[in-house]
Formats: sequence, C-alpha cells, structure tokens
Amino acid sequence: MSVRVARAEETGVAVVTLDRPERLNAIDLKAAGQLTDTWRQLRYDDTVRAVVLTGAGERSFCTGIDRSAEVAQPSSPYSTDDPLLTIGPKANDLWKPVIAAVRGMACGGAFYLLGEAEFVIAAEDASFFDPHTTYGMVSAYESMYLALRMPHGEAARLALMGTAERMSARRAYEIGFVSEVTPPGAELAAALRCAQTIASFPTEAVQGTVRSLWAAKEAALTQAHARAPAFVALGNLPPDRQAELFGARRSKEFRMR
Repeated sequence: MSVRVARAEETGVAVVTLDRPERLNAIDLKAAGQLTDTWRQLRYDDTVRAVVLTGAGERSFCTGIDRSAEVAQPSSPYSTDDPLLTIGPKANDLWKPVIAAVRGMACGGAFYLLGEAEFVIAAEDASFFDPHTTYGMVSAYESMYLALRMPHGEAARLALMGTAERMSARRAYEIGFVSEVTPPGAELAAALRCAQTIASFPTEAVQGTVRSLWAAKEAALTQAHARAPAFVALGNLPPDRQAELFGARRSKEFRMR
C-alpha cells in the first residue's frame, strides 16, 4: 500500500501515512486513488474523530506528484485532469480535523494536502518549496492554497523562487504557516497529542468548527480553482521542454531561509 492507515479506537485518532519513502513519498496515480478512498472511508468511521497526516521516513513528507506518473491532458485551456485535486480531506467532504506532521521536504503537490489540513506541526529539519517555475510549469493550485495560508509576499516568494530557495520550518512558523516546531522525530508525537485532545471533545462541535473555519475561505478557493486550468494551459511549457529543464537545472544547491 502507498498509503497506510492506523486507527486507535481508544483515542479516536487515525494516522494516515504516505508510505513511499523510496520515492520521497511522491504521489503516483495509485497513491492518489488511495488517498481519495481513505478520506471517504474515514467519513463513515465513527471511531475516528481526528486524523494525523504524515510521511514515512526522515527525508520527505511529500514531494508532490511522481514524475513517472503519466497524466493525459485535454487540449482545451478551460479544463484539466489533475489527479491531485481530490487527494485532500476537504475535497472529499471530510470535516474531521486533520493535523499534518511534517519532516524533511514538503514541496509542489504537497500543498494540496497541507492546504486542507487544520494546522501543521513541523520538525526543525522540515523545509518547504515549490519547484514549478524552475521547470517551466505554472504553480496554480499550489499557489492558491499557499495564498490562503500565509502572507501574500511569502506565498509569492516561495512559488516564484522555485528550487533556488527553501523556506525553513522556523521561517514557516514565524509567518504562521506552521503552528509548532519540534526536534526532528518529535513532530508526530506532538501532532498526536493535539489530535487526541481534540478527539476527546464532542465531535459535533469539533466538526462544526472545522466546517466554519473552512467556510471562511472556500468561496475564494473555489473561484480561484475555476480559473486555474486556463493559467496552466497558457503558461506551461510543452512536456518535452519541461523534461529538458528538469535535466538541465536539477541541482542540490539552494538557499535555506
């Protein structure tokens, strides 16, 4: 399985783990389908009242879509087939609180997941970046999620600097994108503590609060997402040019801030 789910009935918390550490927890089509199925199943599991989302291994929370995944795209600039659009809990009508525990890299398509979590707890060695512009791709959906979770200038810098710069966990905490920073390896325990506390409260009140918070921003996100396909179609380089840039500009050199 590319996605593991562990339920603890005594606490009411489920841990959802992206389990492809050999691929830095990148999401292929199989994993995308499993995430969608997982959120939908959790809607009907009354023993689960809160969820922690994390990634396997120490190197990465998630590096977005697996480049080996072949996704056919329509020729129309007004529609797109994006397998990541339905990988998040809110996209699947799950209103149980989700807390993300991040260690290592979180980049690109990872923001589809982080953007739909209630809050993020990160290890000191976590880092955040968006590689799209470096490789001739528009950061559309990712940037829209970022713009709802951090100041505009910070979202713009993260999206536009591509692979040349990464945001540290400390900086992410300073701007409010991350709610707590822990020593490496302690992020999951911190997220579990929060989830267990929330799960101990009346679930109707908790889910109503989650739904209320999301209602404050979902209208803007829905309108933005409706325009995203055209932005992607107009701004993306052809796949062969993207591949050339990926090969030419793939580098481990970056600035951490």
